[in-house]
Amino acid sequence: MHIKLDQNLPEGLSRALAERGHDVLSVWDQNLTGAQDPTLREVCQAEDRVLITLDLDFADILVYPPSEAPGIIVLRCPVQSRRQVTNLALFAVDALKNEDIRGKICVAEPGRTRIRGG
Repeated sequence: MHIKLDQNLPEGLSRALAERGHDVLSVWDQNLTGAQDPTLREVCQAEDRVLITLDLDFADILVYPPSEAPGIIVLRCPVQSRRQVTNLALFAVDALKNEDIRGKICVAEPGRTRIRGG
């Protein structure tokens, strides 16, 4: 999976995903920290990368229509420690690895993922 990590995710997550065979770039890697959500969406579209984020704004299908995205994974993590967020992101990517999430928004919570759109 080609992945873009939002700035609100732990730094070590990039390495953990890469070790699992994913092609990962973060907003930190590309000096996009502080970029507005629409800009981040455009970058993900141009690079054909699935966005992983804690930003619930990306789950709003009226503002960010799923059909316009290579895929979005929104993490809903009740405890936002580095370890919990990392574990949830890894769980979500593993759960979705055989799914075609292009044009879809995936919401991951501890123990489950939901796919919307498409």
